[in-house]
Amino acid sequence: QVQLVESGGGLVPPGGSLRLSCTTSGIIFSNSAMGWYRQAPGKQRELVATVTSGGNTNYADSVKGRFTISRDNAKNTVYLQMNSLKPEDTAVYYCNARLLLVTIIDYWGQGTQVTVSS
Repeated sequence: QVQLVESGGGLVPPGGSLRLSCTTSGIIFSNSAMGWYRQAPGKQRELVATVTSGGNTNYADSVKGRFTISRDNAKNTVYLQMNSLKPEDTAVYYCNARLLLVTIIDYWGQGTQVTVSS
């Protein structure tokens, strides 16, 4: 059974920082591309950042220079360090694991709420 469990969300004032974690089980983590997505109320889910199995990263323009994605294959965990948070970063953040087999298979976590407000 595949599980992705996010943690680290919460309420933070503008300019603050949070670190999200996503611990996985049931997949070969080191072979998986990992990502963070977010969905704000009334909006579609959007990509925040991804990291390939080889460690290459990609970021949405809106978070470049503020967010950092990283992975620890020994712990089967992916992180999202979020600095200089803005109110527009408020959303539910979802962890994604993407396996490239014969087809693409996506797994999702349950999401963690991040609220940026004074």
